[in-house]
Parts: sequence; structure tokens; C-alpha cells
Amino acid sequence: MLSRLRHLAFLALRPMTLGVRVAAFDVAGRIFLVRHTYVAGWHLPGGGVDPGESIEAAALREMAEEGNLTALAPLRLVSVHFNRAASRRDHVVLYACDHAVQSAPHAPDREIAESGFFPPDSLPEGVTPATLRRLAELRAEAPSSPLW
Repeated sequence: MLSRLRHLAFLALRPMTLGVRVAAFDVAGRIFLVRHTYVAGWHLPGGGVDPGESIEAAALREMAEEGNLTALAPLRLVSVHFNRAASRRDHVVLYACDHAVQSAPHAPDREIAESGFFPPDSLPEGVTPATLRRLAELRAEAPSSPLW
């Protein structure tokens, strides 16, 4: 019981945050990107992992929420990154989906201003540096970095 209380106190005082991003490609090889309303730039879809939720379930949920996307191929765990820009205790897990389909275009809302599939050689202006690094790593043009 005492160790459980210590663990709960540790979590309350030093919580670690965990997020997920998905490099979702359609059958044509285009990458799906989102532009949020609350932060600049184009990003891979993703967000926080909810309590009691697996990381993979969070990835699938974020794909659906941010892009009306469904994975027709299993997600592939790619890498884990420390996101020191967010906090001293934040990590981001990157998955790849090699066959994502969109049931309907995602209408702009309070969170997502724009979204869409883009050819890798014709990305929209303003793709974030972290997104560009992850895409280069996926193409084996750069080694995987431990930093987001």
C-alpha cells in the first residue's frame, strides 16, 4: 500500500506526458498533413494518449478525429522521441500507416483549420521542421533522432 501511495505521489508531482503522431500514406504514396488552429505549421496527425488508452489506439483515434482516416494496413511503430520543446517530460511515439483511406474530407473545425494528402515532393509551405525530419527519417535520408 505504501509503495502504491509513493507511486501516485510521484505521478502527481512529476507526470510524464505521452503523445503520438502518424505518418499516414494513401495508396498513391501521398502523406496526410494537418494545419491546426492553435499552432503554426503543417503537422502529422496526432495528439495525446488518454489515460487507459494504448498508444496504438490513440494513433488510430487521432487519425479518425483529425482526418476521417482509417488504417487499412497495420500501423507500424517507427520511433520514440523526446519532445523537449513541449516539456522536460514529454515523449512522442511515431507510427506509420502505409495504407490510409479517408471516408470524407475533414471539414475545418475548432482544432483543424486544413488537412489533406500531399505528394512527398510537393508539400505545402510551412511544414514544421519536426515533420520534415520525420519524413526524411522514413525515407532513410537521415538517421533517426532521439529528439522530436
